[in-house]
Order: sequence, then C-alpha cells, then structure tokens
Amino acid sequence: MRLCFLVEEQYRYDGMPVDVIRQLTAWGHRVDVLRPGGQLMRLSEAVRAGQHDAWVLKTVSGGPGLTLLEGAAAVGLTTVNDARSIRGVRDKALAAVIAESRGLPVPRTYAAIRAEEFAALPASAFPLVVKPADGSSGRAVRLVPDPERLTAPGERPAGDGMLIAQPYIPNSGVDLKVYCVDGELYATERRSPLHPDQPVRERQVPLSAEVAGIAAEIGAVYGLDLYGVDIVFGPDGPVVVDVNDFPSFRQVPDAVAKVAWAVLRLAGADRAAETPPTMLAAQAPRIGGRA
Repeated sequence: MRLCFLVEEQYRYDGMPVDVIRQLTAWGHRVDVLRPGGQLMRLSEAVRAGQHDAWVLKTVSGGPGLTLLEGAAAVGLTTVNDARSIRGVRDKALAAVIAESRGLPVPRTYAAIRAEEFAALPASAFPLVVKPADGSSGRAVRLVPDPERLTAPGERPAGDGMLIAQPYIPNSGVDLKVYCVDGELYATERRSPLHPDQPVRERQVPLSAEVAGIAAEIGAVYGLDLYGVDIVFGPDGPVVVDVNDFPSFRQVPDAVAKVAWAVLRLAGADRAAETPPTMLAAQAPRIGGRA
C-alpha cells in the first residue's frame, strides 16, 4: 500500500508515529511523509485522488495538518482517523456538545473568549478547570479555585481563540488513560496534570466493564478508530474529561505493530492478504486491557 503521513514539527522525532512509519516501511509499504508548517507543499501534486491509499494525521490541535487532511478527504481519499471525526474532538467546545447530547458522562461545559467572563458563573461552579478549546497535551490547562484568580500571568490574550471551563471533579489525583487500537481497549494509570505532586507511577491497569463500555461508546459517538480517552473517578463514578485522536499509546503492549496494522486495515488492506507474518504470529485473543 502507499500511505501519506502528515507529521508536524513537534512530532518529527516522536516514536509515535516515527516508529509506525518505520514498521510499515519494513513490511514493504511505501510511506510518504509531509510536514505541515515545516516544508513547502505543492498541494495540486500532493492532494490528488489515486495518489495514496490513505492519509494519516499526527499533529497538534490548531495546526495546519487537519486542514490538509480534510483536503484529502474532500477529493475522496481515505483518512485515518476520519477527518470529520478528528474535527469533532479537536474542538473541545464542539466535543463537549456532542458528548452531552449523546449522554456521555462529561462535566458541564462553559465557553468564553476571555477567562474573566467565567466570573459570571455562580460560586458553586468553582473550582473550574479552564483550558483552550483547541488545546492538546495538557497545554495551558489551569485549575482556578475562585473567580478572583481567573486571570493569571501568561494567560491567552483576548481574540486568541475560545476557552472552555468545566467544574473540577474531585478525585484522587490519578487519571485513567484508555487507548483504543483496532477495536482493542487498554488502560494506563497516570498522574493528573492538575496534581503534579501526586506520586503515581504510570502503568497499565485492568479495565472495569463500566469504563470499557464508556470508552467503546466514545469511539461510536465520535466515529474514531484510533483514539484515547482521559477519565477521572469522581464521587459519582467515572467522568470523561478529554478525547484525543492518535495519542501516544504509551504502555500498550506492542503498540507500534498494533497501530501500524490498524492503519493498514483502515486504509483498506485485506487481513488475509496483507497481514505480515510477524503480526499473525503475535495475534492473541482480543482481550486487550479488559478486566
């Protein structure tokens, strides 16, 4: 197969997707790499029907890569994940609306251009978690204990995109990251970015049936195939606080081979004809990280 990976500069040397690209190449597939923001691109040549079997995106939120992926979809090319699905989670305000409308366990969400506008919320809404609607990798996420501290040094200036705010869910300071790879779910326990002093060792943990059901529903609601879900455990049970397309897949066993095969499958590879022998030997019953 011939694939095109859109990799922005931030991920140029990152194991995910660099190692996936190497694995696909080792299996005999051709992989072209475009670097949005880091090179001149001749769009009329690059984004052309029949040029590639699929386009794959690994990029930061708000970067130019998603626009290019949507261009590939517009001319009929397969994209991994679906370009519209990626847009649905990259915009956190949109993602919150979709989640609430489908009954997913998510915090109530507020949106504003300037952080001080959240001061209009009742005192019972605080503390608030405030973050950019186009943020990723924990960038600029703040825990705001009261209205007086809504503005802070280094805060995003007005007109620099929408902010969202959600009431803080009291929890132990430990997040659960659930990854989905080719229909399999894996869970990693890790320190919450809002609790940087919490002594937590990142490790793979079993999934309860309840959390597995929520994670699977996320894929169905947003139309994602490769994704991650951030979950915290509050007083009323698990709550979804973020959804990411094409995450790091840390702690997923054999993540590189699994993600590489998932890309091939989503690109249209026939399992019997295309699955490399090394993957066939490694495949086991599809239990993933479920308890």
